[in-house]
Amino acid sequence: MRPMIIENPAYVFYRGIKRIRFDPGQSLSAAQAIARGLRIGVFAGRDYEVVEEYPRDLPVDEVAAFLSRLKSEAYPEPLGGKDILITADTVVIADGRILGKPAGRETALDMLRSLSGRSHSVITGVTLRNGSRTFDSRTKVFFKQLSDEEIDYYVDRYRPYDKAGAYGIQEWIGYVAIERIEGSFYNVMGLPVQKLLTELEVF
Repeated sequence: MRPMIIENPAYVFYRGIKRIRFDPGQSLSAAQAIARGLRIGVFAGRDYEVVEEYPRDLPVDEVAAFLSRLKSEAYPEPLGGKDILITADTVVIADGRILGKPAGRETALDMLRSLSGRSHSVITGVTLRNGSRTFDSRTKVFFKQLSDEEIDYYVDRYRPYDKAGAYGIQEWIGYVAIERIEGSFYNVMGLPVQKLLTELEVF
């Protein structure tokens, strides 16, 4: 079990008379993009602790959705009748193995070497509550072959220790390393904004 403290997880959105609580997990910029798109306000909420644990026999492509539900169930504040709590979790999958957040520099270097010159998958699971609904978004990411110097530079300059797979697509490495993606760019950032907005319209 590895406990994860979510920093400022709860954001309250107002759209008409409907209030939406949002847990952006690791992607505050995606949360802000949603706020701008819906033309609603953002207010910081409280931290809470989630133990990121899942059954070891769970298929890797179902882990993100499982963890997003886990975060939703762990949210400590009661929801009002017009509240919607949004929780999300993103995983990076390479060779059928989940790459989590690197424990340190060497782990980050190893992860990026394993992604270099290959493709991998990024899956974000999202849970909406009240009235529970969970969905996921999947993106395939293609990395060019990276030199050791490029990997060293990125890790030492950007210290991606809080990012699944040890990289952020919105950072320097996204400009120089990613040849193309198949799917949502914002999904790789940590939240599939377009799909979420579509789901909210019918929720």
